[in-house]
Amino acid sequence: MDASTRISLITGAAQEVVGIEHLEARIADGGTIRAYVGFEPSGKAHVGWKVLATNLRRMLDADVNVLIFLADWHAWVNDKFGGDMEKIQTTGKYMEEVFRSLLNHPEEGDGPGQLRFAYASEIMDSGDYWARVLRCSKNMSLARARRTFSIMGRDEASGDGDLSKFFYPAMQAADIFEMDIDLAIGGMDQRKAHMYMREVADHWGWPKATCIHTPIISGLKSAGARMDSFDHKMSKSDPSGSILLHDTPEKMRKKMRKAYLDVEQDDSPIYELLEHIILPEQGQITVTPNPEYGQPSTYDSLDAFIAAVKDGSIHPLDAKFAVADAISTGLESMRTHFEEKPSLLDAVNEFTGQ
Repeated sequence: MDASTRISLITGAAQEVVGIEHLEARIADGGTIRAYVGFEPSGKAHVGWKVLATNLRRMLDADVNVLIFLADWHAWVNDKFGGDMEKIQTTGKYMEEVFRSLLNHPEEGDGPGQLRFAYASEIMDSGDYWARVLRCSKNMSLARARRTFSIMGRDEASGDGDLSKFFYPAMQAADIFEMDIDLAIGGMDQRKAHMYMREVADHWGWPKATCIHTPIISGLKSAGARMDSFDHKMSKSDPSGSILLHDTPEKMRKKMRKAYLDVEQDDSPIYELLEHIILPEQGQITVTPNPEYGQPSTYDSLDAFIAAVKDGSIHPLDAKFAVADAISTGLESMRTHFEEKPSLLDAVNEFTGQ
């Protein structure tokens, strides 16, 4: 595979790429490229993970080694499951199974294009790691740390009674350096943390990972302008406004019925799901109205789908149901996976009360 093809595969589904020159240099020198995406084990998976999975699959296809980093201690700092580490780590094991089923990629061999999982607790016993955290904290003001709290889903005042939260951005930067990462992947909501990491690299003369930022899927009821705070993003804390990867097709349709869709506007979570999940995975979408209202129609581009909604060729409810059904189709293999291995999902259901 030539360099331009690899770069296109790695970056082609991203919303933003920062520091592509590092990726270009790593491809040119012929070494193994290491990519990482970090997750707090905090609950059940929602459909936004499919966006990241699409990007990770492209990287694996480009012979990049992908590490899914399960940030158990970061989740503890962020008070997930009330700081119960056993629940956090069990949820991490559940997340491993989610990504195994989404990516359908073997974890074996030592060559390029490998998938791996690691936990923060595996690297945090090292004194070198904590020395790295202190270096990442150097010259970082409390005000600057507060501005990164959005990466934890918190406002700037949330750490005033909890010093540990001020270590979170330094820990996230240290993770990337300590594991010798070339590509740091995350949603656009992780941009502040990644930019801080690159500033730290400049200060200490460390290699700067290329940062690949994926689109954020809005909550189903979100409308209007998108804000830097990412208040609009889909969150499992709002079950009626999010699609969980374990929702049944019937439940998905029920949720989608209430999703925001203005036929006069191009801005809708319905269109985001089509653009960033369905079309990359399936290449097209079929709308099937009740027979009395017309015949099925198939679309292979977002623009054509939006135009059909605007001119009345597709009824808004049919558009919503088509998207729900296509998402369900893309999750069939994952549902089968957890039907055969239900124990971890059952445990997380118990933890979350869902």
